[in-house]
Amino acid sequence: MGCAGSSQTKGDGEGTLKKIRKPKPWKHPQPLTKSQLLQMREEFWDTAPHYGGRKEIWDALRAASEADLSLAQAIVDSAGVIVQSADLTICYDERGAKYELPKYVLSEPTNLIQES
Repeated sequence: MGCAGSSQTKGDGEGTLKKIRKPKPWKHPQPLTKSQLLQMREEFWDTAPHYGGRKEIWDALRAASEADLSLAQAIVDSAGVIVQSADLTICYDERGAKYELPKYVLSEPTNLIQES
């Protein structure tokens, strides 16, 4: 336990300041075009608040997923998001609500195909 002015050290174990990173390369079950991927992302973000949690946290996670790593880190830190998985696939808010993000909203699959 520390005071409000203390900083978290590397071995603290709480995980609230975990440095985020890009997800590992992944493959979708079927090859996708860029427009199919964007449609899947849009559908997820449209329905995400219905999974529970707070809309402002979902908005912060969306902004972080669409930003570069340093900006994404600043967004999750300022929103009070507790990152369990460094690739942002599992996060919590300060009230303990869980937020699970599919990899397709965080990065592109290795089997993305060109549209003709």
